[in-house]
Amino acid sequence: MSQSAHPQAVNVSRTIERLVTGQATSDGAGVKLSRILTQDLQHRLDPFLMLDAFGSDKPDDYIAGFPDHPHRGFETVTYMIAGRMLHRDSAGNEGLLQNGGVQWMTAGQGVIHSEIPQQADGVMEGFQLWLNLHSSEKMNAPWYRDFQNAQLPQFQTPEGVTVTVIAGSSHGVQGAVSREITQPIFLDLHLPQGARFEQKIPEGHNAFVYVYRGEARIAGQAVPQQRMAILKNTPQADGVVIEASAKAKLILVGGKPLKEPIVQYGPFVMNSKEEIYQALADFRDGRLGERA
Repeated sequence: MSQSAHPQAVNVSRTIERLVTGQATSDGAGVKLSRILTQDLQHRLDPFLMLDAFGSDKPDDYIAGFPDHPHRGFETVTYMIAGRMLHRDSAGNEGLLQNGGVQWMTAGQGVIHSEIPQQADGVMEGFQLWLNLHSSEKMNAPWYRDFQNAQLPQFQTPEGVTVTVIAGSSHGVQGAVSREITQPIFLDLHLPQGARFEQKIPEGHNAFVYVYRGEARIAGQAVPQQRMAILKNTPQADGVVIEASAKAKLILVGGKPLKEPIVQYGPFVMNSKEEIYQALADFRDGRLGERA
């Protein structure tokens, strides 16, 4: 592993508030996916707006990809577990996302982009997380960065848990991305059977776990495969303790809530209806995503 970690003890673990099953849907040009964090959970899991999981070895489920579409007012984090996806956007960025890589894009005032699979067969699997922006940042200039897997900080605990730190920090290891206002934590955890992992989470942060392989346990409660566990915001809890009764792979996501109005219309997320009308007008008139 690329970095050495410092032990991180959690005194009181958060417990599970509820388990959530994803909703089967499709997006883009018919890409089949599971929407785990849906619009009705946006206030509960503020600053996170959406989490999609996609995974298939059937090309018909993904081959058409996500042709040109706009965004404004938030950030997208795409984590590819398997497969290859080409990103192009109106700011002139282009990047090939490959196995284990992350694309972090701040839409800000507006970007038009496409995400097209670069494979005709095989497995295509990954996640897309939408992270809200504070009202003071929603009209900032767009920003984009590709991280190949080797560029992502990783470490292994003495119990053999492999940790990829996409955002935030874990056990003294700083992630690839940090954000001052939302303070996101985004970890990919691979736990061997019988292993235990502890992660500090600041009080007041909203957090969840999604198990994509195997099964995990949090405070004695099982989290089956393809389930999201929303973690309780218990004042005395200083983190979460995750145990794997069998081999497990999961993502742990947390962040500081913005506590601002959330007004979403498709790919636009702002603080008021008026700002949404402006986004629609800018998109219609060709102003959204134009280069400065």
